[in-house]
Amino acid sequence: MSRELLIRQLSVYREKYEDELSVVNHVIRFVESYEDCFERSNTFGHITGSAWIVSPDLQHVLLTHHTKLDKWLQLGGHADGNADVMEVASREATEESGIELFKFLSTEIFDIDVHSIPPHKSDLEHYHFDIRYILRAHTSNFKKNHESKELAWITLDELKNYTTETSIMRMAEKWQVMKSQLSSGASIQSI
Repeated sequence: MSRELLIRQLSVYREKYEDELSVVNHVIRFVESYEDCFERSNTFGHITGSAWIVSPDLQHVLLTHHTKLDKWLQLGGHADGNADVMEVASREATEESGIELFKFLSTEIFDIDVHSIPPHKSDLEHYHFDIRYILRAHTSNFKKNHESKELAWITLDELKNYTTETSIMRMAEKWQVMKSQLSSGASIQSI
């Protein structure tokens, strides 16, 4: 994936989620403006790839209690120069969960978020331009790594007991819609 391909995917997302127009336009401007948008060395910010991971039975989502940020979040991380953000999301899902096999429920972007990351050690405050995809885990067995205080499979009804983060709640709403479409017989490609 190149910057141009990511911009095309972001444009498709923008048409689907018109209520998120300002944030999508912000991400597009960032990608257009910075050739090094995938590099952690860009101290203004960088593209990150995340995964909204659903369980094999589609009833739970996997969240991490992030060690540095001390929040329950979706799994994900830095692109580190990799312009294929889908691959980044998949890699980060595997690294942070120990789950080796996932299936993308869609090749389209599932969600986008821009958020500030506080200073940490030698890193200055900067922005993560987070591109998120939806993945279905092959197994419910996971193994946390050093980036997580804890991992947990959580039902959508339990989610508010773990987090009230706006972007997490937005992804939960999107997943609820997608899940109901799946149960009504829609194919993944038509969603």
